[in-house]
Amino acid sequence: MAKSEAEHAPAGRPLVGILGGTFDPIHYGHLRMAEELADILSLDTVRFIPAATPPHRQQPGTIAAHRAAMVGLAVAGNPRFIMDERELHRDGVSYTIDTIISLREELGKETAICLIMGSDAFVRLDTWHRWSELLDYCHLVLVQRPNMASLQENLPVALQAVLQDHATPDPSTLRSSSAGRISVQQIAALDISATAIREDLLNRHSPRYLLPDSVIDYIHCHRLYR
Repeated sequence: MAKSEAEHAPAGRPLVGILGGTFDPIHYGHLRMAEELADILSLDTVRFIPAATPPHRQQPGTIAAHRAAMVGLAVAGNPRFIMDERELHRDGVSYTIDTIISLREELGKETAICLIMGSDAFVRLDTWHRWSELLDYCHLVLVQRPNMASLQENLPVALQAVLQDHATPDPSTLRSSSAGRISVQQIAALDISATAIREDLLNRHSPRYLLPDSVIDYIHCHRLYR
């Protein structure tokens, strides 16, 4: 187990949240969601994992090293948050299954790993590389915003079966096993968009109060998003 998880884990099985993304740039929407889920699910730590080469979207215009540096600045000072660079040190496409297997090998078989994703991403999960193996290695935490359509709408048949077989209404059960369950959580997510932030910066508009000042300073120092 990584030292940080061991330091912050209460008695019993450690429960670790995983939040991946391009973070181009990271903003308060990401950070508040992670904080809220950490409280609701009693997560010991949340690992932020910047994607080097995302498989399901266009390659970010900002290099991975800059995006990771901004994540590091954003999570500094929160004892539950960890910046994890493992995808930056792996060649090829940043497939989630490879990342989760790597974490499982590092954290051990007893640690409960919770992969956090939006419910909109879950609707497309059956297009992911080796998607059917994910629940062998981790739990899924699906984030449902209050104004979003029902998770059941437009859900492929294969994913309907997965949700029915693995969903748990009680988030406390996530700590009772290391993998294999799905928890759907509604949060009052902040309506902040990385795309809108990039457009503001391109147009010389201030992004203040949308992301940490330390990240804004880094963006200006390295002349990003111009």
